[in-house]
Amino acid sequence: MLLYDLSMLTFLDPPAAVFHSLLQDARQRDLVTARRSELLSTLWLERYLTREQLIARLEMRLGINCFGIKAWEDNFYRDMRFVKSAFSQAGYDLKYSRSSEFPGYYLSGEGLLHEEIKRAIQGAMAELDDRQIAIYQHLTPAQKFSQAASIINFGKKVAERIR
Repeated sequence: MLLYDLSMLTFLDPPAAVFHSLLQDARQRDLVTARRSELLSTLWLERYLTREQLIARLEMRLGINCFGIKAWEDNFYRDMRFVKSAFSQAGYDLKYSRSSEFPGYYLSGEGLLHEEIKRAIQGAMAELDDRQIAIYQHLTPAQKFSQAASIINFGKKVAERIR
């Protein structure tokens, strides 16, 4: 009779894409998973976001009252404990700054923005045309507001299609 010690076997994890598919499915089925996933993504890309800013970003992506109506504060702090633990397991330290200059949650040792965001901003800046800037400076406040509303509506439509 052969006995096997399974603890000595090492198993390889499936490719990350498999886990990404699993997470996407879980996000669609479970609001808590969706919230926590969005919190992780947002804090990975941006720093110094207050509770109010984080909630506003998530409500924009997941819908108003995605933290609930009555126990939203408890849900937010429970989600943040999970997020802090997840970052810690990956070797990152999520902290909160009470500084008046930079208040909010941030990843210790990381810059104000993730490098990908910085590159995207630099790319957008490189595409600016001096003629467009001159035209924009001569627009009335109402015209500027109309343009901003149009851009926001377009962004919402794109986000809806992606979902």
